Amino acid sequence: MYLTAENLAARRGEDLIFVNVSFSLGAGEALILTGKNGSGKSTLLRVIAGLLRPEKGSVTVSDSVGVEKRPAAEASHYLGHRNAMKTELTVAENLDFWRSFLGPGKAAGLSTEEAAEAVGLPGITHLPFGYLSAGQQRRFAFAKLLVAHRPVWILDEPTAALDASADRLFADLIEMHLREGGIVVAATHQPLGLKETRELGMTGFTGVEQGVWG
Repeated sequence: MYLTAENLAARRGEDLIFVNVSFSLGAGEALILTGKNGSGKSTLLRVIAGLLRPEKGSVTVSDSVGVEKRPAAEASHYLGHRNAMKTELTVAENLDFWRSFLGPGKAAGLSTEEAAEAVGLPGITHLPFGYLSAGQQRRFAFAKLLVAHRPVWILDEPTAALDASADRLFADLIEMHLREGGIVVAATHQPLGLKETRELGMTGFTGVEQGVWG
């Protein structure tokens, strides 16, 4: 599988925040977005995930020989700043929703308890999500990536609210996803501990004015 972005540009309000962003990632590759707050990292991730329409350009996924192109959103998980879980529902109910929403069949992933075990929190999926600590909530937000398979993971500050042990656990899960042929695009201020990554430096409004991109 390939993830390809071609000549992307996006606005924030009336202002262009980035232009001419292009990259291509194959199975097992990771791209880390770097740059200051406001440089366009989160905006680019939302464009890739299909949550924002680009001003121009396209983001697609294709098979291993580069054909059968389709929107990247159809093959992507998105983990943003918010956890996208209902606080009044149990952890199990939340994860069951995401499994159903993302589709059965080829999208099948881990069971709820297997996902809870994978993020280091077995035995508490019966609790309401809102009862959990911020770190526990973040772990279970990550677990929703595991209950339904999507080859592209789009991660915005995925280790926010986590301690060092959880950082390592997340890095191991991301590495496993890459070894299995997945693709990762992540924005982070903290190193994810991944062994091999590519990097795209975002410069935001300054880059638009100067026409220069890292």
